Amino acid sequence: MLRIVSKAEYSKIMNWSLVNKILNIALIILVAGYIIKYLYQRPKFDSGEKAKDFTSVLWSGEKFSLSNLQGKYVLLDFWGSWCGPCRKENADLVPLYSEMKGKNFINAGGFEIVSVGIENKKENWEGAIKNDRMDWPYHIGEFEKFNGPIARLYSVRQIPTTYLINPEGMIISVNPSPDKIRSYLLEKTEK
Repeated sequence: MLRIVSKAEYSKIMNWSLVNKILNIALIILVAGYIIKYLYQRPKFDSGEKAKDFTSVLWSGEKFSLSNLQGKYVLLDFWGSWCGPCRKENADLVPLYSEMKGKNFINAGGFEIVSVGIENKKENWEGAIKNDRMDWPYHIGEFEKFNGPIARLYSVRQIPTTYLINPEGMIISVNPSPDKIRSYLLEKTEK
């Protein structure tokens, strides 16, 4: 049998103090979860820190070390063929590289992009490089997704993640947009 209760009786039945405490605890857990996720996914290095050197094999089969490019501006780009925002950014990096690769910079011998593919399948990575017209020579594939040695060295846990590195090997910007990179490099172009 259904019984209709008054507002006063309802208030006695419901322990609003307890409900309020439970909701507050749930809110605190939710906020803490977002903070922990942010800290976990955040890039390991900040501007002003030395970029960690690594050695790997390029798509072309050549051995490569990041330190080989010391003396140049370098964009270290962690991306994936399966990542929509990465592919969108590739469309902006291609004209940036075309514009900047032949420029003379103050105290620098050029500009290069080093792309590190965070992948599962080599075929997808190679196809994306071709389809996106990523015509720079420095492509490295890590086929263990985020467990590859370079991704682990830089603690990459989300992509795209990019580091702009100066000719001395120092990180000067973390996750800069292609427009910010272009503006920075144009300021450093020899007149």
